[in-house]
Amino acid sequence: MNVTIYPGSPYPLGATWDGKGVNFALYAENASGVDLCLFKNTESHAEDIKIKIKERSHQVWHVYIPGLSPGQLYGYRVYGPYEPENGHRFNANKLLMDPYAKAIAGTIRWHNSLFGYQIGHPDEDLSFSEEDSAQYIPKSVVIDPSFDWEDDKALKISYHKSIIYEAHLKGFTKLHPGIPENIRGSYAAMGHPVSINYLKGLGITAIELMPVHHFVKDSYLEEKGLTNYWGYNTIGFFAPDVRYSSSGNLGQQVSEFKQMVKELHRAGIEVILDVVYNHTAEGNQLGPTLSFKGIDNFSYYRLTEDNKRYYMDYTGTGNTLNAQMPGVLRLIMDSLRYWIIDMHVDGFRFDLASTLARELHEVDRLSSFFDIIHQDPVISQVKLIAEPWDIGEGGYQVGKFPPGWAEWNGKYRDCLRDYWRGADSMLGEFAERFTGSSDLYKDDNRSPTASINFITAHDGFTLNDLVSYNEKHNEANGEDNNDGESHNRSWNCGVEGPTDDQSVIDLRNRQKRNFLTSLFLSQGVPMLVAGDEFGRTQNGNNNAYCQDNEISWLNWPEADKDLLEFTRKLIHLRKTHPVFRRRGWFSGRPIKGIGLEDIAWFLPEGREMPDESWNHDFAKSLGVFLNGKGIRAVGPKGEQILDDSFYIIFNAHYEPIDFILPPGKYGKQWTKILDTSENTISEKGETFKPKDSVRAESRSVVLLRQPHK
Repeated sequence: MNVTIYPGSPYPLGATWDGKGVNFALYAENASGVDLCLFKNTESHAEDIKIKIKERSHQVWHVYIPGLSPGQLYGYRVYGPYEPENGHRFNANKLLMDPYAKAIAGTIRWHNSLFGYQIGHPDEDLSFSEEDSAQYIPKSVVIDPSFDWEDDKALKISYHKSIIYEAHLKGFTKLHPGIPENIRGSYAAMGHPVSINYLKGLGITAIELMPVHHFVKDSYLEEKGLTNYWGYNTIGFFAPDVRYSSSGNLGQQVSEFKQMVKELHRAGIEVILDVVYNHTAEGNQLGPTLSFKGIDNFSYYRLTEDNKRYYMDYTGTGNTLNAQMPGVLRLIMDSLRYWIIDMHVDGFRFDLASTLARELHEVDRLSSFFDIIHQDPVISQVKLIAEPWDIGEGGYQVGKFPPGWAEWNGKYRDCLRDYWRGADSMLGEFAERFTGSSDLYKDDNRSPTASINFITAHDGFTLNDLVSYNEKHNEANGEDNNDGESHNRSWNCGVEGPTDDQSVIDLRNRQKRNFLTSLFLSQGVPMLVAGDEFGRTQNGNNNAYCQDNEISWLNWPEADKDLLEFTRKLIHLRKTHPVFRRRGWFSGRPIKGIGLEDIAWFLPEGREMPDESWNHDFAKSLGVFLNGKGIRAVGPKGEQILDDSFYIIFNAHYEPIDFILPPGKYGKQWTKILDTSENTISEKGETFKPKDSVRAESRSVVLLRQPHK
């Protein structure tokens, strides 16, 4: 079949439909030739049309074909040397996905032909495979980018007002009885009124979706009857994963994703994507050739200096994208801008972000990656959240990312867990973490909102399991329980797993409330993992990355409604009172015109905490006064009022402690509005006067309020 072709343009990269035809552009600096392959349908075993691209500008191969339309399936074959020892792995027998594909029509069907070398050959990847992979690899799709966004625009919710909810898109909706069964687990399900009403009622302001970029399920997992459920194995940085589409695979997944974002925005909820730009799904030298490896391995990946056959691996996945290279940096930036401009997302959480910061071997906070984001007028204006570590040497970088970035604060997580299990010498660090971790962020002119506070994340125990299991139970993962974190850094109430002992059950429930209360009363940005608000369990599995089943899916019918209501009230309390979400640091000095300091710490006997008491091994309890009189809040009629002041009692001791309230200058009358030992949050609790005694039961939090008037 003859096809009319024109030179086209090297930009934009990818496949771009202009209403009359499609421009194709592929960056492949070291290639000697590129074929564009067109397919009639997803079942084609070989391309129906092969077009040799002759135009090349700035290392970009390009061609324009009139008459093509959205839904067109395509892929590439790229020519060049097959010299693994020199970093080149070109093999035109392999059909390759477009790194800039906006949609991908299906998933990989594992077969030996997907590998650039001969499987089982004694020379391994130094051998060369002549098998054609076209029928086993999903095809890239030309999309129609138009969409009626109506009046949708970025919500731009300030960090200090943000409450983040980390969720797996499929796991959140798969078992929800209120969502139509035919769309459960999809973008449409997350944008369904049932999902949105729940999120809105809970009070969260942003949903952080675990990876939705098109990813690959690992062959070794498939062989064991498992899958890559979490999705941290990206192959398409522009394509929403087709597995979460309920409407089709020829571009419909793009529109469905956009509709989800529009519905969430309409409800006042931002969308943050968990993105994985540090590596791809092609693995190490023994991995498959799916896209980047066959297009220009030398340009896309970090290779070892002494032998470019091998890959630098800072991620534990086999390879590392080379963010030092201009072509790779451009891909990352183009991807980020696409998701902001075309898909309307509000921010990103960068998986293993330290990897992206690496110039050569060391982590450099002023690397080109950060520089280019800082100056980008689009990307710099959205939420940028780092997972500030990788597995390489010097990779733990909590507190070291540049201004403008927020960070998952792993030190907050570890400290809060240690405190509530009763570890020694924790009061000083607990106070630091509770007030926003100034030791990590203040010297860089960052605010408390640089700290994303969390107790649990997708990776690890759920909150319920954190207080219920001594040891991990990952047997279902098929690795003899050797995967995942080896220990539990929380106090688990002394009895392993399920129990009928009511005293143990009560204590576990109290610990859950303690963690949640600490999280939502801390300065910084709280992040809640989906299901922790109602006691979700994974039955002790702390590494459910491969469990696309009831282990990972939220079990809505078994939700703990009491814990859910407690969490809702906690979130409402935080949102109502700005004293819990300050934009600046506490000073410890008197507020001008008020006379009282903005924060003060107390011993149980009612006197202020002396310096020598912070590090006493036996000290597990303290009181903290938060002065709201210098902070503006919104009254019941929308009017501006001064915020209330609060006195919080934290008792991580295994025995109850009587706290003497501070002198009258701190408050004339206090009302107890929260007590984790009683599972209560109420505006009409017991009242106390200065120097009265308030009992804090063992391992509990008590919150008292002093009205602003």
